[in-house]
Amino acid sequence: MQAESERRDDGALSDLRVLDFTHYIAGPYATKLLADYGADVLKVERPEIGDGARRMGPFPGDAPHPEKSGVFLHLNTNKRSITLNLKSQQAREIVLRLVKNVDVVVESFRPGQMAAYGLDYAVLCTINPQIVVTSISNFGQTGPYRDFRSSDLMIYGMGGEMYSTGLEDREPLKLGENVVLYQAGAIAATATMGAVFAIGSQHVDVSLMETQVGTIDRRMSMLLAYQYNSEISKRSATATAGGYPNGVFICQDGYVQIAGGRNYFDRVVAMMGAPDELLDERWYVPEAQYDPELEDEFSAYFIPWCLERTRREIWQAAQESGVLSAPINAASDLINDTEIQSRGAFTEIDHPAAGNLLYPGRPFIMHESPWSVRRPAPLLGEHTEEVLTALDYTKDDIEQLRQQGVI
Repeated sequence: MQAESERRDDGALSDLRVLDFTHYIAGPYATKLLADYGADVLKVERPEIGDGARRMGPFPGDAPHPEKSGVFLHLNTNKRSITLNLKSQQAREIVLRLVKNVDVVVESFRPGQMAAYGLDYAVLCTINPQIVVTSISNFGQTGPYRDFRSSDLMIYGMGGEMYSTGLEDREPLKLGENVVLYQAGAIAATATMGAVFAIGSQHVDVSLMETQVGTIDRRMSMLLAYQYNSEISKRSATATAGGYPNGVFICQDGYVQIAGGRNYFDRVVAMMGAPDELLDERWYVPEAQYDPELEDEFSAYFIPWCLERTRREIWQAAQESGVLSAPINAASDLINDTEIQSRGAFTEIDHPAAGNLLYPGRPFIMHESPWSVRRPAPLLGEHTEEVLTALDYTKDDIEQLRQQGVI
């Protein structure tokens, strides 16, 4: 464990108690952010099955195992796990007893499911008048779409700026995997903390769709453009629309991203050592950056220049010339980057089933109340007996609940 995580056991949220009914990615990421900064998060899972993320890869050695899912292990650090069959009356009674002593409930069931369990906000706030309940769903708790099923890809297409991503004569493309779900989880954690610091009980309604409608990924500016002049997003046939060089380029040991067109073209020329061929005035007239023939001619100089250099050499030259650039890293490149490692961006965690693995570390630094790993992701139901014992259930009571399928 890193020194940063050893300095203190208590984090910024060490006095926050959270009951977690989330699964897969968006909800667990929200509660992970709370847990990693000190909150006591008790995760409620289905007996024998658990969170669906336990069945998602990657797995060590590519061997599926419910206690070794990389997604689950990452999203559930610092949490405890209790198994409850929420369809049973006994489980409902356990939840109501737990709710008396927590500050926050986070759930990501389909709208109406918590009500079907008799555990919706209207019920919980009568048990705990200060409770904050955060509900995360595809389209929110109200409205005509509330019961519709969807996915990360579909929600990005509906609410995000997918329409403008990709080539002009091809279908739109989505950037990244599960980006929508992680963004929604971060927003849910932020919204939850806002409610915690407000006065009194609140129900926080997070719609995955609406996290994309309001996203800064071009969506807000595109919506404003449509309001002003009915202009809709467009996909560009080539990178020329943004000037050149602009895009991903192959080099000696992989690929680099360069954003150097338009007003930054002179910086690119300086980065390349100011070759005489690129000092001619024709490259610097305003229309030059939108001329496909000039772009092709420039590529004849630029691509060989890249192929003669490594990613790091190009990146260094770009930084010295003020050109926006970065290497495109594989996972191994990122993990082995000593500069990134020096910031504590990764940490080793020893898990009883998965073993010692390297995990992504803290998303930001708080020097006086640092992020820490207090425990690895829990085994399924690992803390069930501990939690029930604290609620004054005897060993016989617990065994009976287990035989009845309640836990």
